[in-house]
Amino acid sequence: MPVNIGEGLSFCGQALEPEQIQLIRQITRDFQQLALTEIAHTVCELLQWKRPNGSLKSRECYLFLQSLQQRGWLPWLPAPQPHARGPHQTRLDTHSDPQEPCLGSLQQWLPLEFELLGSAAERKLFEQYIHRYHYLGYRVPYGAQLRYLIRSQQPPRPWLACLLFTSAAWKMAARDDYIGWSEQARAGNLARVVNNSRFLILPWIQIPNLASHILSRALQRLARDWWAYYAVEPVLVETLVDRSRYSGTCYRAANWISVGLTQGRGRMDRERKAEGERKEIFLYPLQRQWRGQLCGSARESAS
Repeated sequence: MPVNIGEGLSFCGQALEPEQIQLIRQITRDFQQLALTEIAHTVCELLQWKRPNGSLKSRECYLFLQSLQQRGWLPWLPAPQPHARGPHQTRLDTHSDPQEPCLGSLQQWLPLEFELLGSAAERKLFEQYIHRYHYLGYRVPYGAQLRYLIRSQQPPRPWLACLLFTSAAWKMAARDDYIGWSEQARAGNLARVVNNSRFLILPWIQIPNLASHILSRALQRLARDWWAYYAVEPVLVETLVDRSRYSGTCYRAANWISVGLTQGRGRMDRERKAEGERKEIFLYPLQRQWRGQLCGSARESAS
């Protein structure tokens, strides 16, 4: 039996009005012969589901409609078909092979250069490094994201590290308690929190204090770059540290704040079903009045 759509349905934290739900049902029924990606794009256009920079939230809407179909709420939609080409696979080549060790003091390798990825070659190298040397491997990110490759400007200008920033976790009890925001404020202001989801110092780089220095430098430009790409000014950054592998020393040295542990369900688990390793949550405020901005209404925070 299909499940009826009841009260409390929301998209990206925003509660849907009955008229919006009815429009979604009508569009998905009338255009069910189209691909789900096209339907999602159409729904976003009609309901004006946009990011602050004006782009449509088509990817989020695609996943939203897919979830409704799987729950039986939109039974006329066909089940999503697996991609004919299969899941994304990272192809390795010699560009990501280990290099000669970089040793010595941090001062010997300064200044650093932060490359916000632009070229296909840089994106490919970043993907290979993360896949090959980060314990979590590479997964294709979606939604808001910024990727950096960090190198030394001293000859021979070696690559040193990779950084990936993405959209924040939907809900984490310890983080949310520390911020002190309401459900409504969290839904309205979550876009102003950014997640540092990958940080990799390449394994042949052995430079003391490099990691904390990179974190400090990265946060100095993150707000500017995030605004340029997404027209959102972040006020808080979060990250999760697997305590079975790391102690979070570089985050502590860069003045990040430990606020507790996750519940081990994964950062995007909204149904409380996934099981995993509990991780330590670190936060770094980018502005002095960050808490007031996150705990107010989205309209007040933007003013």
